[in-house]
Amino acid sequence: MDNAYVIGVDYGTDSVRSVLVNARNGQEIASSIYHYPRWKKGLYCNPSINQFRQHPLDYIEGLEYTIKDCLKQSGEQISANVKAIAVDTTGSTPVAVDKTGTPLALLPAFEENPNAMFVLWKDHTSVKEADEINQTAKKFDINYLQYVGGIYSSEWFWAKLLHILRKDKAIANNIFTWVEHCDWIPFLLTGGKDALHIKRGVCSAGHKSLWNESFDGYPPNEFFIAVDPLLNGFTDNISADTYTADKKAGNLCEEWAQKLGLSTSVVIGIGAFDAHMGAVGGQIEPYYLSKVMGTSTCDMLVAPNHEVDGILVSGICGQVNGSVIPGMLGMEAGQSAFGDAYAWFKNLLMWPLKNLLSTNDNPALDDLANQLEQQIIPQLSKLAEKIEPNIQQEFAIDWLNGRRTPDANQALKGAFFDLNLGTDAVQLFRALAEATCFGAKKIVDRFNEQGVPVKGLIGMGGVARKAPFIMQMMADVMDMPIKIHRSEQTCAIGAAMFAATAAGIYTKVEEAMSAMGQGFDAEYHPNPQRVAIYKLRYEKYTQMGMLIEEKLTSKDNILTHIA
Repeated sequence: MDNAYVIGVDYGTDSVRSVLVNARNGQEIASSIYHYPRWKKGLYCNPSINQFRQHPLDYIEGLEYTIKDCLKQSGEQISANVKAIAVDTTGSTPVAVDKTGTPLALLPAFEENPNAMFVLWKDHTSVKEADEINQTAKKFDINYLQYVGGIYSSEWFWAKLLHILRKDKAIANNIFTWVEHCDWIPFLLTGGKDALHIKRGVCSAGHKSLWNESFDGYPPNEFFIAVDPLLNGFTDNISADTYTADKKAGNLCEEWAQKLGLSTSVVIGIGAFDAHMGAVGGQIEPYYLSKVMGTSTCDMLVAPNHEVDGILVSGICGQVNGSVIPGMLGMEAGQSAFGDAYAWFKNLLMWPLKNLLSTNDNPALDDLANQLEQQIIPQLSKLAEKIEPNIQQEFAIDWLNGRRTPDANQALKGAFFDLNLGTDAVQLFRALAEATCFGAKKIVDRFNEQGVPVKGLIGMGGVARKAPFIMQMMADVMDMPIKIHRSEQTCAIGAAMFAATAAGIYTKVEEAMSAMGQGFDAEYHPNPQRVAIYKLRYEKYTQMGMLIEEKLTSKDNILTHIA
């Protein structure tokens, strides 16, 4: 059998990665990574108000660089046999485009306007708008939020659109439609020139945009007008047709074929979100919660449709037919901060080094600061691992970036409890790590309580592979094993599997998973002695979380009135 090659492109929060893979056996021939230069400089972002925007040029330049770099590494013979490209991205990460499908930030009038750029998944500027969508939904006989867990999030498509329309009249006057990143890149690669022809993936449409088969598409225009008349007519410019990621978006256009040095016969697959393709790259199994653990977590679970027919799990990020594996129900949950929580703590400890040593303009001191920064989390983990859990220890609530699931609420805040003058950095880090594991357990509990049994855990992503202390704690807290996928690039590999399926190399993505999957190289089992104490500490986490949520959402809360 002749070799055939495919390219998977994975757009993460900080960088884009491409892998060139042998579609027959999953062998990685080449890989390349490109860190977004504008994002790295902190441009267009304001963390103090949870504004996180990314310029489309970061995406375009990274796409060209990483694919060309992979092809350069692999050689002309392999390049000539590339059959398909598929893309995954963060989400919901939408952008305003004009009638031609061009992001407004690529037009001279808007090139420095953050509102014309991609609104990154973790941008929480639209908390107010999400709440209005939730309140409006209660007024309709049909529950248009039933397939997204019953609660609409500020991280999602329509809330972000409404916020931008309200915030910026110039954008409102020039926008034609609103497009997810994962849908726009295939449109770009296929040379699209008419925004009405953008092919929307069922993954993005179903989980973030309120599309569902039972509605024959999106909720009616009357629903959106009831939220705010600014949304009037937007569904007219969004096709009600959606596509699973194993389908073809088109072929590589002449312009991009010349840029990349590839043929126009190369198939471009329908795009999807990173964690959804990552679950496939990580060889997801029915009823196994596949956890992509990076800056945040995205947890995917698939089940045969006939086995979960009629079940609606409340408080998750949606359940959509075919969103992960065509022919199965895909269910999504996740945490708004996971690796980001550890990064926050590291940055807290690094403050004097970054802000005091830097004033000396001494390269040697800068190098020392960089070395220390790389060692902080590994050393904290090493020392925290030696601490046996007990009920009196410090503990934390992990809502440093709000709560994604269960029951989205981006207005919630993190907290630490039981601190004293003996509390040190190691104990605080341990409490924070434990809180992220407790947050993960809340998700598992919600699935189990509502009729979708979680039979096991699959760990993927940077934290899963690089943090054995946290993975062991995860197994102890969950009281179930967690197996870690071998690949360091499960999202990109998943995209490559879908590329191979879209190109017809495999008839369905399960065949691609079997042929191209890399398997697992670690498994963590619960420590029975720690399981019991974690159960008690989890009860405490639950009680204090309820207290925080009650106080932050109470109309009598003095902090709310001051804010």
